[in-house]
Amino acid sequence: MPRTRLELEYDLDYLSILNAERELDEDLLPDIATDKLHRMYRTMLLARRFDERLLTLQRQGRIGTFAPVRGQEACQVGAMAALTDSDWFVPAFREFAAMHWRGFELADILVFVAGYNEGAAIPEGRHDLPFAVPVASQLPHAVGLAHAAKYRQRDEVAIVFFGDGATSEGDFHEAMNFAGVLQSPVIFLCQNNQWAISLPRDKQSRSKTLAQKGLAYGVPCLQVDGNDVFAVYAGVTEAAERARNGDGPTMIECVTYRLSIHTTADDPSKYRDQDEVQRWEEQRDPLPRFQNYLIEHELLSEDDAESMDSEIKEQVKQAWQDAADRIDDLAGPEMMFDYIYAERPAYLEAQREAFIQARQDAGA
Repeated sequence: MPRTRLELEYDLDYLSILNAERELDEDLLPDIATDKLHRMYRTMLLARRFDERLLTLQRQGRIGTFAPVRGQEACQVGAMAALTDSDWFVPAFREFAAMHWRGFELADILVFVAGYNEGAAIPEGRHDLPFAVPVASQLPHAVGLAHAAKYRQRDEVAIVFFGDGATSEGDFHEAMNFAGVLQSPVIFLCQNNQWAISLPRDKQSRSKTLAQKGLAYGVPCLQVDGNDVFAVYAGVTEAAERARNGDGPTMIECVTYRLSIHTTADDPSKYRDQDEVQRWEEQRDPLPRFQNYLIEHELLSEDDAESMDSEIKEQVKQAWQDAADRIDDLAGPEMMFDYIYAERPAYLEAQREAFIQARQDAGA
């Protein structure tokens, strides 16, 4: 039999609306009310200032390890602003900007990163999941939530955030396959920040794009400028509409950059060229790009921006005071013995008492 070529419907677009040179495509610009634009900008600025405060607290030994979001604010805020409160939000471990948009209390986040699970509790009725630290483990959960919404005929979409490194994990491929087969209303949002901890993008995958990985599973794909809040908003809006219309999942790759460290346990100077970081920060930082747009189009004044920044700094400062007060009221490290058994056996009770006594003897 002769060899024949199969006809495959491969189609992948790249979307940019407000680029790094401040060039704007008016035809593609989404229609967003001014008050919503202000909220989007404020949330991005809050994420940046909160990030800075967390880093200071961690260096002072007051909180534990966390993953800064600096440089990826547009990916998260642009995506969440395109969805509704009834849609499901499934984060990884760097989604502080998205969490701010969803109304997570700053004090709760601080309590969590200080080492207390109480800070990760999700209030009843919210369609949010807590942090997911193991890479890509949250993707199947998002598909399950989306499938359940479809099964129950609810007008709900699930969005799941993950990094470029997650696309090398089995959970990613399993989730994509299930979502494609089941036509689940889920949005896979990959934040390609160019580094999977110390592994650069070009050593992570030979694929020209990460977005195209969805094509093998029959999932429509889109690559966007992840530092362009308008492009992210437009891409997620389109994906959400497709999902609500019963047309299944979408894979979106947001091309962005991690301007800070991977986590506070990381030293990027060992593997990353500082000149590369500086180029991204000076030329493509999403926060000043968005701010410049708002000011140039008279949607925000410089005085308003400065006032907003001052208010946010005070808000973050107060959040730490509230968190510190809550931490003082929480149980000490002996609580690690409390959630293993419904009733502590005698040997564990003895260990707990010995641990408490040892801390008292040490003056802790």
